[in-house]
This record gives sequence, C-alpha cells and structure tokens, in this order.
Amino acid sequence: MTRGRGLLVQRGHHKLLPLAVTIALFVIMYGAGACWFDGFFSLQVFLNFFIDNAFLAITAIGMTFVIISGGIDLSVGSVIALTTMVSATLVEHLGWSPAVVIPLVLAMGSAIGLGMGLVIQYFRVQPFIVTLAGMFLARGLCYLISIDSITIESSFYGEVAAFRIPLPFETSITVNVVVALVVLAIAIYVAHFTRFGRTVYAIGGNEQSALLMGLPVARTKVLVYTLNGLCSALAGVVFTFYMLSGYGLHAQGMELDAIATVVIGGTLLTGGSGSLVGTLFGVLIYGTIQTILSFHGDLSSWWTKIVIGSLLLTFCLLQRVLSGQRDQR
Repeated sequence: MTRGRGLLVQRGHHKLLPLAVTIALFVIMYGAGACWFDGFFSLQVFLNFFIDNAFLAITAIGMTFVIISGGIDLSVGSVIALTTMVSATLVEHLGWSPAVVIPLVLAMGSAIGLGMGLVIQYFRVQPFIVTLAGMFLARGLCYLISIDSITIESSFYGEVAAFRIPLPFETSITVNVVVALVVLAIAIYVAHFTRFGRTVYAIGGNEQSALLMGLPVARTKVLVYTLNGLCSALAGVVFTFYMLSGYGLHAQGMELDAIATVVIGGTLLTGGSGSLVGTLFGVLIYGTIQTILSFHGDLSSWWTKIVIGSLLLTFCLLQRVLSGQRDQR
C-alpha cells in the first residue's frame, strides 16, 4: 500500500512539474523585465498582458481541450479571421445589428468545429489533415468576402473597444479581459468538475481504455472540436473589438501561437495531461516577451517568435524526459 501511494505521489509530481516550471519561468522573465526597465514592474503593465492577449487566451483555452484529448487544430487562426470578416461585412455593409451578428458568428465557429469533429471521428481522418483543410477553407472564405480590410465604424464596437473598467491604483482593464477571464473560469470548472472534462482527459490518456470504461468517446471528441470552434469564434469577436476591422490577414499564425502557449503551459502534446492554469501562464509568458521587446525598442518583433520557438522546443524536450522517466517506473 505504501509503495502504491508513493507511485501516485511520483506521478502527481510529474504532472505538476511542467506547470511549476512554467510559473517559475514567468516569474523569472517578469522579474528580469522589472530589473532591466523602469516602469516595467507596475500593475498596469501587468494588466496589459491580459488586454493585449485576451483573444490569444480564449483561443488557447479551446486548444487546451483539443490537445488534452490527443488532437490538434490548425484552423483557429483562420476561423478568427473569418469571424472578423463576417462581422465587419454584416455590420458595415449590410447594416445588421451586433446583437444578431455576434451570436451568428459564434454559431458559425461552432458549426465549423462540429463539422471537423464529425469528419475526424466518423471518417477516421487525422486531426492534422482535417483541421489543415479547415484552415484553408476559412482563410479562403475570407478572401471571397473581400481582399481588403473592412473598417468597423459601428458605435457599439467603438464604445466596447474604448470602454475601460477602473481598478485600484489608477489602473483599468477592457471588456475583452473580462470575457477571457470568464471563459477561463468556466473552462476550469468544465475540465475538472464535469464528466465531460474527465472524459477528455481519459481519451487523451488512452482512448481504448476510455472505450472499455464505457465513456462516450465519440460524442466527447466531436464536442471538443465544437467547443474549440466556439472559442475560436469568440476570440474572433474579441479580436474584432481589439482591431475594429475585418481582414483576411488577421490572426495569421495564431494557431501556432496558441499551440505554443498551451505546450509551454505544461500540456502534453501526446494528450491526457495538462491544465488551463498552465495555459494562462503560457499566455502571460508570451505577453511578457512582447512587452520586454516593446520596452527595449531596438529589437525586431520577430524575436517573440524566436523566443517562443526556443521555449516550445525546450518544453517538448522536458515532456519527453518526464515521460521517459515515468515509463521506466
């Protein structure tokens, strides 16, 4: 009994170690920024991490469920762009009310995710191929609508974009941050306190074992991609408020940013293990790198990609080492 309990503790430590490394890395990077630059260590600069990356956080939340289930989704950036284009076209060119447009684009994103989930599950096509096709489809639809950027001049979008929620010490956040934090809270509850969340982890750990346990594997996998499509569309709505425009080139490469932040947050690419809290810290690390480059002023923004790529490789190697040690036991 004692040996079995010891093994459980060891396994728990292996699951918590990537998250601990992620949190430690954020603290080190944030502390380094505070030492290098005057004004970096301020509450408003910290809140700006959320303000500037709320759409990435929402995208990464949906991607976390997908990767924990053992899948991948390359379509999220294109779905975000399509959401901005559809929203801008309906609001500006056709005069539709935002109260109609926003639910419509959320339903559209969910439908795209549902379609990909059905193909993945019932036609047994690899998620990489299906979502790659979804990426090309959504991005192509953007250019069928317009090859130019469509500026949104709607008073509603302008007011939401400009609205600030005051906080202590003369700081503030935007509505986008509140949306992202609400989505995060709901996602944490769903992942850890519902049967759906437990099934997602079980599928990622071992799909055959989940089937033998009588879990609704097919339905859950389809719902995971539907949920991710909904998160992508919601991120698109938030991105529309952030940019106040629709454009086919919006969110290029964001699917890779989302995957990187999820993996840096400690979620295993092989599935079955990960946390949404880790994903949040992955997004914060991304924001910290952007802010350090902004404070420096002389470095290219491409250094963000270079640093994120290096961190992604490092965390993949860490995951490999941990999984190898677990297999040896």
